Amino acid sequence: MRQVILDTETTGLEVELGHRIIEIGCIELVSRRRTGRTFHRYLRPERAIDVAALRVHGITAEFLYEQPRFADVADELMEFIGDAELVIHNAAFDLAFIDAEFARLGPPQRQVSASARVFDTLSLARQLHPGQRNGLNALCRRYGIDSSRRERHGALLDAELLLDIYLAMTGGQGALTLETGAAPPHAALTVGRAERPSWPLLVRRATQAELDAHERMLDVLDRASGGRTVWRVLESVS
Repeated sequence: MRQVILDTETTGLEVELGHRIIEIGCIELVSRRRTGRTFHRYLRPERAIDVAALRVHGITAEFLYEQPRFADVADELMEFIGDAELVIHNAAFDLAFIDAEFARLGPPQRQVSASARVFDTLSLARQLHPGQRNGLNALCRRYGIDSSRRERHGALLDAELLLDIYLAMTGGQGALTLETGAAPPHAALTVGRAERPSWPLLVRRATQAELDAHERMLDVLDRASGGRTVWRVLESVS
């Protein structure tokens, strides 16, 4: 299956107020493995950037002045997306901005939100971790992903982090293998046979004092749980 991890940065939060995309970052995955293909563009928005947004991403109007407009990269973006499933954190936000950019181009109308398959990692994170923070930084901490480079938001950097988060949430640690190429699924797994030592195994048994101390600790834990510890329940029925 082909997937594209996608993220954007914008001039502000409200698409209905005419805010625009100023950065798009995409990373291609095939069969949950990174192919090495990316799509990354800065865009000239032809409007002012909100001060609050500037504090988040640090992308200035002066820097964007020499960058292409969305119209200049729209076909290239659609070709990169193709028929891939889009993996986006808070998909409604990014897709609303992308659809608005395409709407400005006029006919033929293209709505990515209506035509693409979308996997929203924020929705999944809320199911897995209800009542907790589920932003990228919080998820990186939860899954042990290094986000130290993320001093400010950036579309391609955030897509890189989201890639690791997505693989961790949907496949566990075994899915974090990001080698390029079509390696077989078992390629990273090495199975070895443990050799039995030639000398006799030494068995150390607990002393009576140690056994008594262990029982006293079990009694403490049993009282603290209100008599619901599993070991005591099993003892009563054995």
